[in-house]
Amino acid sequence: MMAPGQVHMAAPICLIENMPDGKLVVNREAAEVLAGIRQPVVVVAIAGLYRTGKSYLMNRLAGKRKGFCLGTTVQAQTKGIWMWCLPHPHKPDLTLVLLDTEGLGDVQKGGMENDSWIFALAILLSSTLVYNSMGTIDETAVEKLHYVTELAKAIRAKYPSGDGQEEKNFTEFGRFFPDFVWALRDFTLQLQLDGRHISADKYLENALRFLQGDAEHIQKHNMARSCIHSFFPSRKCFIFDRPTSRRKLHRLEELKEEDLEEDFLEPMAHFCQHIWETSRPKMIPGDRVVTGTMLTSLAKTYVDAINSGDVPCLQNAVLALSKIENLAAVNDAVSCYEERMQQLLLLPTDTLEELLRAHAKCEREAIGVFIARAFGDNVKQFQEELENKLNQKKKAFCERNEKMSYDRCRCVLHFLSRDLVSEIQQGIYAVPEGYKCFLAKMNEIKEKYYAFHGKGVQADRALEEFLKSKETVAKSILHMDNALSGKEKEIEAQRAMVEAAQLQQKILEQELANLEQMMEDKRQHNEEGIQRLKEKWEEEMKKMKEEAERRMGHFRKELLRQRFLLMAMETEVELLCLRA
Repeated sequence: MMAPGQVHMAAPICLIENMPDGKLVVNREAAEVLAGIRQPVVVVAIAGLYRTGKSYLMNRLAGKRKGFCLGTTVQAQTKGIWMWCLPHPHKPDLTLVLLDTEGLGDVQKGGMENDSWIFALAILLSSTLVYNSMGTIDETAVEKLHYVTELAKAIRAKYPSGDGQEEKNFTEFGRFFPDFVWALRDFTLQLQLDGRHISADKYLENALRFLQGDAEHIQKHNMARSCIHSFFPSRKCFIFDRPTSRRKLHRLEELKEEDLEEDFLEPMAHFCQHIWETSRPKMIPGDRVVTGTMLTSLAKTYVDAINSGDVPCLQNAVLALSKIENLAAVNDAVSCYEERMQQLLLLPTDTLEELLRAHAKCEREAIGVFIARAFGDNVKQFQEELENKLNQKKKAFCERNEKMSYDRCRCVLHFLSRDLVSEIQQGIYAVPEGYKCFLAKMNEIKEKYYAFHGKGVQADRALEEFLKSKETVAKSILHMDNALSGKEKEIEAQRAMVEAAQLQQKILEQELANLEQMMEDKRQHNEEGIQRLKEKWEEEMKKMKEEAERRMGHFRKELLRQRFLLMAMETEVELLCLRA
């Protein structure tokens, strides 16, 4: 059973197509396969002269006898770069991506520029590079690796600073270039140096040692070696005997293990084990582990740069990748916030505080999701974007909460007032003492309304509007109610006005409390210190405080006015009662 985000391809597909006009194209199907891999990827690429058995080595790394195309003639088979994605044989949390590159030095292509780009892409995309060659590591073999000397032209570590000087520090490349493995095929010599047996690694390092002197041939000798040392600080060598007799080589992928030479099988097993156990996940500057999704973006960025005639720049590629990943991190965080808010909240809430507590919890979780995926120098920019979106989501939840509360309260009041509406239509209150009966009915509706649970934050506002909608009817009933004395009518009317004023006062107090709660929620949020820009925070808080003080001042004045009016109305009611 594969882990989530893994891909197991039945056969390789072309990742980067080499078009007849010299352009390189990222294959859409391969890009979609890679984009579906959310796991970190170990990318092993193989390069070398054409017709040297590269594809066979990659099939062995895939644990298969067949897969990448093997040729049996002098014509190169692999074109562009082919890809095979498999579950890692030893590490279930990683995906193994094998890249088989087009053979270098194909005489039918008529130029080395395309070879340089293919080799450069193999370097840029891989975490382990296998260089495959035939025979021994002599001067000719090292010279054939002249593509390494071209890397300084084909790849740039950083974007030019503008002073006209390009990046020339080779050690800058070595920090993020892949591990280098030289696979030496059909080796027939004895591994001896000065009469002593040496390892394959020692043989490689001896072949790459520098000569002393300033002569032209010595400088040429040292150039490729200097590049290899600088570009590939980690080097390993494996030596293979011929797998079988020459007459059987054309059927190599059909041969069983017992048909192959022991001197070939043993180093092959060590080679595969080394690659599986030591190859690291692909990394980019900043020590960021690359997933299949990210590898797709890198491939497209590099190919676009090559096709435009530019030099692939690692710094630019990482910047472009960080924008893509950080935007995806923002979207993931917003989705997390919405999902968690849906889980935690049952709208409408009884209080605004309940909603704000849920928002604070979900916001922390969302920011955690963002931080886990975001990287690069532009993280703050995208975090600000995330905070703006979360504030918009909070505002939307508050508005939705208020609307759902208001709609529910209207439905409740409509249900509770059905009999009242029917009785008014029937003229039940158009009789003596009808106004008292009407008021009693209204009080009954209010009591039932207060007892109803789950009304939410707009309960008082909805009730106020309901009472206002009945004022005209109340005045009409009061006018027709000749059974009440004039004084009684005035008293009842004044009492109704007092109740309305009390309700208005309650609403104002609730709005003031909500405003204070919002300010408290904002204060608590900022105290968590989730990397917000201090200057912006102080400016926003200053404006919010000034606005809040202005509004609270207004509310306090309005409360004082309402209280004074209420006291005056209560005094007038008492006087009317005394006069009656």
